[in-house]
Amino acid sequence: MTTDSPTTESTTTPADATTQDAARPVVLHEPALSRYTLLIGDATAGFADYEVDGSRVLFTHVEVDPRHRGEGLASILVEQALDDMRERTDLTVVAVCPYVVAWIDKHAEYQDLLTRGQ
Repeated sequence: MTTDSPTTESTTTPADATTQDAARPVVLHEPALSRYTLLIGDATAGFADYEVDGSRVLFTHVEVDPRHRGEGLASILVEQALDDMRERTDLTVVAVCPYVVAWIDKHAEYQDLLTRGQ
């Protein structure tokens, strides 16, 4: 593992994807924007912004389109962003966004991200 920011994951959709598959949320990492973007089909339904500060990554803001609130998309977005951070970096996660703070509090298996590298 490195302390660099995570690399972009490539996500492809098969040409024969069903309508159900097209509606399945996909999380993409966009390092140039310091953001994880959640797509439904080809439309952005949410995003999680972060800042890298030395050996720390600060999750500063999570937002889901009001039309998709209540569908659990923010949880999917945060979980996949944190999984990516765990897999691809050694950065210590700092939860600045109140949603990320509450999400990590409810998911004990992610709390180690708050202290690793210290």
